[in-house]
Amino acid sequence: MPTLLTRRLALLADEKHRGVLGGGLRGIERETLRVDGAGHLAHTPHPVALGSALTHPQITTDYAETLLEFITPAESDIAVTLDKLEGIHRYAYSKLGDELLWSQSMPCRLPAEEDIDIAWYGSSNLGTLKHVYRRGLALRYGKAMQCIAGIHYNYSLDERLWRVLAENEPQGAKRLSAKSYQSEAYLATIRNFRRYSWLLMYLFGASPVLSSNFLRGRAHKLETLSDDTLYLPYATSLRMSDLGYQNDAQSGLSPHENCLDSYVAALTKAVNQPYEPYAALGTKRDGEWIQLSTNVLQIENEYYSTIRPKRVIQTGERPIQALCARGVQYIEVRCMDVDPFEPVGVSLQAGRFLDAFLLFCALEESPAIAPEEGARHTENFARTVKEGRRPGLTLNNGQAEVTLQSWGAELLERIRPVAELLDTLRGDSQHADAMQAQAAKLADAGLTPSAKVLAALRANGKSFAAFALAQSEKHAAHFRSHPPSADEAAYFDGMAAVSLAEQAEMEAAPQSNFDDYVAAYRASNLCHSQQVSE
Repeated sequence: MPTLLTRRLALLADEKHRGVLGGGLRGIERETLRVDGAGHLAHTPHPVALGSALTHPQITTDYAETLLEFITPAESDIAVTLDKLEGIHRYAYSKLGDELLWSQSMPCRLPAEEDIDIAWYGSSNLGTLKHVYRRGLALRYGKAMQCIAGIHYNYSLDERLWRVLAENEPQGAKRLSAKSYQSEAYLATIRNFRRYSWLLMYLFGASPVLSSNFLRGRAHKLETLSDDTLYLPYATSLRMSDLGYQNDAQSGLSPHENCLDSYVAALTKAVNQPYEPYAALGTKRDGEWIQLSTNVLQIENEYYSTIRPKRVIQTGERPIQALCARGVQYIEVRCMDVDPFEPVGVSLQAGRFLDAFLLFCALEESPAIAPEEGARHTENFARTVKEGRRPGLTLNNGQAEVTLQSWGAELLERIRPVAELLDTLRGDSQHADAMQAQAAKLADAGLTPSAKVLAALRANGKSFAAFALAQSEKHAAHFRSHPPSADEAAYFDGMAAVSLAEQAEMEAAPQSNFDDYVAAYRASNLCHSQQVSE
């Protein structure tokens, strides 16, 4: 009996449908700290030469003032996306002076909490709202957490592809509107991602070590590698472990990704449900806003997830409203570490593999996830980020405990036909080659990025700070030896000028009272479930 995956692959391999596979979009958001020449956190404001962090579409800041975020345009080929990301880096380096971009997900040695500046977006109500939200994050999670960097991979499939699948599904699927079918198909993709994303952490996790001052005295079970470095010997990604963005308030939030209605309902509840420890702090201290609300989440983006359903928002709209009104448009994969061996933080080979992996997640059967199954996926992920390279490590596949290597190899075999179909479309073997490279990592854990990081540290004094600074310097030399062309510089200079003018215009416009602005913003998240399934 052919499986759903094989039926769908045969359908998309048909000459009349094959073109829809080339129509999806890929975008990358890369976060990176600005540091000085000694590898210490920069204390300069966001460089005005880069434009406005509030309004620039490609160069902004995330949580800390020094945490740059580079956002590529969405492109149909990940190779083009990475070229765009390279261009943003080269332009940034032309404006950074002596500063460097940190090459790691985990931050450099950090100063005291009070000396880490929260990102500032100017005096407009929108800018102030973004700043106060980050004050709330600092209050809830600590500022050190706001210096962690990652790679976010934004992925969509051609809307025509969903229509092709819908037309060839059983009768029940055909009764859904195109919008509802697409939304539910993306939610099914996310459920499969939950099932199998431990594999990404083994293959691409690159943060097995961290600076010893990062934990700020918190209890931990890490081992000492050197005076300034803590680690776990078999870890793949401490960034994605319980040492990252975790807290008790969010611990009761389960993904609710069995349908869009329940996902939206769960987030709507979380942004409206008071949480006693936050309520005890209040929203203001000495008349100054310290957080946007005392609820489980201040806004829905505070839900820290490895993957999110997304929709491009319109001016003044909230993410929940966009999903309600127009359904899911793409997914955002948020668990990828910055690759410290790649100047832009991610390789083309990783992108090709992600495309095959995510298309597999989209086409493979994906039943609803019961709570006990969800707990199993969470446990598999947690084991992999802390112990992924441990010889003989087992995961639970729902039937039995199996070795990570054997399950990983089985998964790659299931993904292989997807990679081959993508290569047929391209007329080359890039996806199959990426699959081969991942199979080699499963056969030899020493080939994983996390193992390579540890090997590099052990060969060079065992200091995370020294290794990270050396990589940062190497990447800086790469970008500085390839400055932007005159046309590229003019393009980014123009974007910077427009963004600064837009921020100035917002600040010059009449502003409502900020308290009223926050109240209106918080009231705007009301979302009626019947809107989702129209």
